[in-house]
Amino acid sequence: MRPWHGIVVANTLPLNDDLSINFDRLQEHIAFLAANGVDGACPNGSLGEYQVLTVDERKQVLRAVLEAAPEGFSVIAGVGAYGSAESLRWAEDAREAGAHAVLALPPNSYRANDDEVVDHYREVARAGLPIVAYNNPYDTRIDITADLFARLAEIEEVVAVKEFSGDIRRITAIQRTAPRLDVLAGADDVVVEAALMGAVGWIGGFSNSIPQACAALWSLAREGKLAEVRELYAKLQAALTWDTKHNFVQAIKVSQEVVGRYAGPCRPPRSPLSAEDRAQVIKDVELALTAVPAAA
Repeated sequence: MRPWHGIVVANTLPLNDDLSINFDRLQEHIAFLAANGVDGACPNGSLGEYQVLTVDERKQVLRAVLEAAPEGFSVIAGVGAYGSAESLRWAEDAREAGAHAVLALPPNSYRANDDEVVDHYREVARAGLPIVAYNNPYDTRIDITADLFARLAEIEEVVAVKEFSGDIRRITAIQRTAPRLDVLAGADDVVVEAALMGAVGWIGGFSNSIPQACAALWSLAREGKLAEVRELYAKLQAALTWDTKHNFVQAIKVSQEVVGRYAGPCRPPRSPLSAEDRAQVIKDVELALTAVPAAA
């Protein structure tokens, strides 16, 4: 089993009006995803608002997702943290809870150099779980280049890459420099290009709200059915571009509302979308739904 293959949803976190976590809705959301064409979930990622969770909440979220996951549905725990010791602690907690793998950012409080990035992943690897290394230079100010991934590939536990730079040339560059690593699409709005270049998985956001559409898009791209995938992509891409904007969490939660799914508010410092942005998200998702109706 390679739990990072296929479509893994970076799941949102349903919050009540008082900003407490609604664990019942979280577990229902995982069941919904599993029933509608996706292969796994990634709790405690950025879409799961991990930065504003307490230690206990973060542990409870992972365990709630694992409890709700049916057999064969993968759970890849986000272990992003300010420092290496904290990331290791979250990776150890993921192992103890029964997660299948972890999604690990570089340190996100300090602009580490290449040697420090390698040391960071060696530290996380001590937990013994497979690691999907996450390149997100916008949030971390660290760009894990293809050459740096070649060094990370020497760490046995590092098995895959979530590539979020938006530079589609990175896919083939990593395949050349670090052929042992699986490359995963990390940004929704270049997922077709990534799949055509050989990405074997997609850790995405809009699969929270339109999982069947995302599954159809992924399947067509992986099969190289260019005419069909272009037709579908033309209707989905406007929505998918919100995944790479700074207010992506709010946008994806609004998209869930559009299709009749509960998402709830975000915790501060994230504020609700402006009226203009909210209207545009609704318009973009409604366009996507003309291609593939909302899942039941």
